Amino acid sequence: MNLQVVTQSRVLRAAVIGGGVFGRFHAAKYASLAGIKLTAIADPSADVRRQAAAKFGVAVVSDWHDLLGKVDVVSVCSPAVTHGAIVRAFLAAGAHVLVEKPIATDLEEAEDLIALARARGLVLTVGHQERFVFAHSGLLDHEAVPLSVECVRAGPWTGRGTDVSVVLDLMIHDLDLVHQLIPGALAQVSARGRPLHSKLKDEVRANLEFENGCRVTLFASRIAAERKRRLRAVYADGVIEIDFLTREVINTTHRPLNAPEMEDPLGASIASFVDSARTGAAALVRPEEARRALETALLIEEAAEPVGDAEGDGIALFA
Repeated sequence: MNLQVVTQSRVLRAAVIGGGVFGRFHAAKYASLAGIKLTAIADPSADVRRQAAAKFGVAVVSDWHDLLGKVDVVSVCSPAVTHGAIVRAFLAAGAHVLVEKPIATDLEEAEDLIALARARGLVLTVGHQERFVFAHSGLLDHEAVPLSVECVRAGPWTGRGTDVSVVLDLMIHDLDLVHQLIPGALAQVSARGRPLHSKLKDEVRANLEFENGCRVTLFASRIAAERKRRLRAVYADGVIEIDFLTREVINTTHRPLNAPEMEDPLGASIASFVDSARTGAAALVRPEEARRALETALLIEEAAEPVGDAEGDGIALFA
């Protein structure tokens, strides 16, 4: 694919679709970048538009269609179920796109977006920002493949992201990281989960087995009493354990590893995206990789058996 590159000296017009909490984070990063002009934010909420206009001093619109053909780069931070239609429209209009995870909510839609970006020579990347933290730590610099991996990602209920299950809302971050650590195809998937505050599953435990024999356990909850974010990888020569909240690292392997500290992974993600649009360099998170994480997430959703309240608290049951 020959990427369309933007003239280095030209100021890029940027827009953000979705002015919620994360959309405002994206807008602030664009506003701070040299050579970028944050031109507009789109959101259907009048209150959100008023806040965005006051904070950023840019145009605000209720309908994202009004921005088609008027921007060079765009962040799509709208609800997950809207990603496919919005990303497709901006790619068709000639804009480079950074879409928050997931890339889409079904595989056919994801594949269509990837094909469109390739055909138009445009950057399409996905907001798996923790990939930047992983890359910074050096965990992806070595070819050693773990024998097993355990991931825990939990937090209290916020009411956000409920248009999809916790698998597409939270667990998909860890699925992206797991696929970076473990090559090859899946051999088996099993899962259990339960809804509590939404109509979709708010808590899920999944077990994966890869064809190379590696086993993975993942737990994700958006109804937990406290935040937890941990990874434990067992290798032939030792164990790596990372607590992403306390930044504590235990490493008994012979491979060096930096602390998982990165001041601004979102800023790094957006700067990398803009650089890709300017130079044609490959984005750190390729859309094909985001599609792979989505495929595994959908397999987990399909496999997930319900867990009733009678079986006890989800954290005690799963974690």
